[in-house]
Amino acid sequence: MDEANRAPQIMVVDDDQDTVVILAHHLRREGFVAIEANSGAQCLKLVHENEVDVILLDLMMPEMDGFEVVKALRDDPMTAEIPIIMITARDDLDARAEGMRLGVSDFLAKPVFRRQLASRVRAQLEVVETARNASAAMDRLEAVRNRPQH
Repeated sequence: MDEANRAPQIMVVDDDQDTVVILAHHLRREGFVAIEANSGAQCLKLVHENEVDVILLDLMMPEMDGFEVVKALRDDPMTAEIPIIMITARDDLDARAEGMRLGVSDFLAKPVFRRQLASRVRAQLEVVETARNASAAMDRLEAVRNRPQH
């Protein structure tokens, strides 16, 4: 299957296995491919082994919390542009402000409902597609500008 026809791959990262299973099930019902990770370290490993389009990331996890994972993803040129939707039971302004400062694209409060999840994931996929189209248009414009004049 070529890139244009491949189902978007969404990584679900949460230390609670039940949450991972439920979110992955919701995503599959919406036509996405779900990649499951149970820790920040596993996320950072799997993101290099798969073509991840969006990451759903729990904030409160042991060993490496969601903010630490976001920092690591943003510091890596291979993963810096992947949209991250932070999923948290801690839906306070300080957590949102810190997440936005670090480069989180969106937030969802637990419990997450399927339609809300799907619409937020699709919105992030549209942002990525719009950015790709704009970049391609800029490349074409630059090529036209640099063409030798006769």
